[in-house]
Amino acid sequence: MMPFATAGVFLLGLFGQPLFIVILSFAILGFITQDIPLSAIGSELYRLSDTPLLSAIPLFTFAGFLLSESKSSQRLVQLTHAFFGWMPVGLALITLLVCALFTAFTGASGATIVALGALLYPALRKAKYPKKFSLGLVTSAGSLGLLLPPSVPLILYGIIAQQMNQGFNVTIEDLFIAGILPTLLMMFLLGGYCYYAGGKVARTTTPFSWREAMVAVNDAKWEIPLPFFILGGIYSGYFAVSEAAAMTVFYVLVVEVFVYREIAAKQLPQLTIDAMVMVGGIMIVLAAAMALGNYFVDAQMPSKLFEFIRTYVTSEITFLLLLNIFLIVLGAVLDIFAALVLVVPLILPVAVSFGIDPIHLGVIFLANMQIGYLTPPVGMNLFISSFRFKEPVTTLYKASLPFMGVLLVALMAITYIPWLSLVFVR
Repeated sequence: MMPFATAGVFLLGLFGQPLFIVILSFAILGFITQDIPLSAIGSELYRLSDTPLLSAIPLFTFAGFLLSESKSSQRLVQLTHAFFGWMPVGLALITLLVCALFTAFTGASGATIVALGALLYPALRKAKYPKKFSLGLVTSAGSLGLLLPPSVPLILYGIIAQQMNQGFNVTIEDLFIAGILPTLLMMFLLGGYCYYAGGKVARTTTPFSWREAMVAVNDAKWEIPLPFFILGGIYSGYFAVSEAAAMTVFYVLVVEVFVYREIAAKQLPQLTIDAMVMVGGIMIVLAAAMALGNYFVDAQMPSKLFEFIRTYVTSEITFLLLLNIFLIVLGAVLDIFAALVLVVPLILPVAVSFGIDPIHLGVIFLANMQIGYLTPPVGMNLFISSFRFKEPVTTLYKASLPFMGVLLVALMAITYIPWLSLVFVR
């Protein structure tokens, strides 16, 4: 009877049922096989709602929606161009930096491509960067920033790790710090490739202008303090992460509605609805995954998985290599939030059993998700760029592959040099 029920749940997913229904169905079947009362599912939902950090997700998401709706992206491009435009490969570096910062605040790489693509791609082409190079650069840069604070996926990973109650020492503050050096490494290697592949235009320079820089600083004077405000408040001890999220929303709301006046008050209800619909989707999948994770723990699935892997894999190096391959494929076919809630409860205990720090694992996980967005044939950013720039998706495959290769080199360094993630944490 149970195999037929399991097959029925798989069919639900294949025929388009919402992901949370499929996950909850597996959880219910699991609890039935273990003779555990189904009231345990309700307990899991309540335990999630009682998590203090949970409020940070909707607050940071709403702040990201406000920023994406305003002209902050234009001011950010102007600011970075004023200070980095004089450098060789300056415009390419500006693209990497702006996209990383924008993705960190919005939490969605696709939104970065849509919002900034209209600014950066024409600018790259006007500067005579090759078309294929420009497409690949904007597409790959859109996935940067998932490891930078206040990235929602980082917060979600931390919440899942804490909810597992397995003795893992994982804090959101540590995750925020751990992602900075790996992201800088990715940007440095991508910048080096841009210098090599961008042609003659990448190596030309323009004089630095103090006047242009001061104008840019004045235009962006309200955005510049935001990252310092968030990180400074958290690490000085003035704010908890959830409090920093609340202050961020308040700050962005005041600046965009009352100072810049780029968002009308009548737009706020619809923006709030759009943001909370997205958050609601994340939350309901997270709650369902927590219930399924509870079944995994009761059924000792992580320990069984570890024993199975140990039969064939005895080396931490080999385990990490196989994990990277699995996660890149996962990132190509599954949304990042679904991947986090479904896979982290399974692989985290196994990785810790191999001696891998859970903070380091979080960085590896999200670095793989960034690359998964670019992985043919179904990487999400490839299709978003194809739609945004009206180019065949096969053109995006060819344009993005060199950048994906560079990111894979960075991933190997991030994976096998834990110091990059942990130097400021442990």
